[in-house]
Amino acid sequence: MMEEKSQTTCEKYAADIFSIREAQVRIKSFVHRTPVLSSETLNSIAGRKLLFKCECFQKGGAFKFRGACNAIFSLDDGLAARGVVTHSSGNHAAALSLAAKLRGIPAYIVIPKNAPKCKVENVKRYGGNVIWSEANMQSREETAAKVVKETGAVLVHPYNDGRIISGQGTMALELLEQAPQIDTIIVPISGGGLISGVALAAKSINPAIRVLAAEPIGANDAAQSKTAGRIINLAETNTIADGLRAFLGDLTWPIVRDFVDDVITVDDKEIVEAMRLCYEILKVAVEPSGAIGLAAVLSDNFRRNPTWKDCSHIGIVLSGGNVDLGVLWDSFNK
Repeated sequence: MMEEKSQTTCEKYAADIFSIREAQVRIKSFVHRTPVLSSETLNSIAGRKLLFKCECFQKGGAFKFRGACNAIFSLDDGLAARGVVTHSSGNHAAALSLAAKLRGIPAYIVIPKNAPKCKVENVKRYGGNVIWSEANMQSREETAAKVVKETGAVLVHPYNDGRIISGQGTMALELLEQAPQIDTIIVPISGGGLISGVALAAKSINPAIRVLAAEPIGANDAAQSKTAGRIINLAETNTIADGLRAFLGDLTWPIVRDFVDDVITVDDKEIVEAMRLCYEILKVAVEPSGAIGLAAVLSDNFRRNPTWKDCSHIGIVLSGGNVDLGVLWDSFNK
């Protein structure tokens, strides 16, 4: 592995390689060191070596447990005793509930009414206190603020938080220890917490590594933001990838702007096909958001772009595996 490089401008970012290293020590005894899988069949289809970082095998079924765990165990005892609150439609909600349970403190989880049932059940399973909101960001944030006022609990944002970014970055430290030959990492992008941590860690270890974001066309605010050079929020989103509907925050955007090399957009059909390949060939259950990295590698947007022709060893983050199988079972029964 290459010698670690310091980020000379790290003071303007919410996290850096040092906070990520500290997070790795803090959460090591709680998180799984997830495996890296490969498949000669998928290598052949892609025409490149693909290495899959299986965060779908993380506790809580997604990478989100890393950031949640770092945030929870960063709190001093006095603050922690008040509990934590967040608003989330899915994996962060479950992750925070589980991390809070491990520390023995309450977790108040504001969930929009349209959240996938399987993710709501995860929150309840881990002991989170569910509070419902309307299915829009304003309602989510207002409800969370009300809970903070009533309980005194500490707000832990799903992605726009330096502790969250640092925790998510630990995944990149692991990946580059497990597969140091990787020259490119493809990461799903939504609010930007995961890719911010990954980019900061990976480029500190290897400044030449490429970090690419994968995003649904129906929620392509990150692609538009990169083009415009400022945060773009969409009036609405439309994608099967329920975990990728959030918009960049003021802490994640500067990191995405400065460290993410490009954003590859794919349509829902490509995402579903990538899910199928993960199930059939890798034998791994991934949710739509988790399969988007593979969809990006196999897309014409990536294959036909001469900029990425030299990407020969690609790390793909399978970010989560919390699939709502009710629809699938219903289709079988019909």
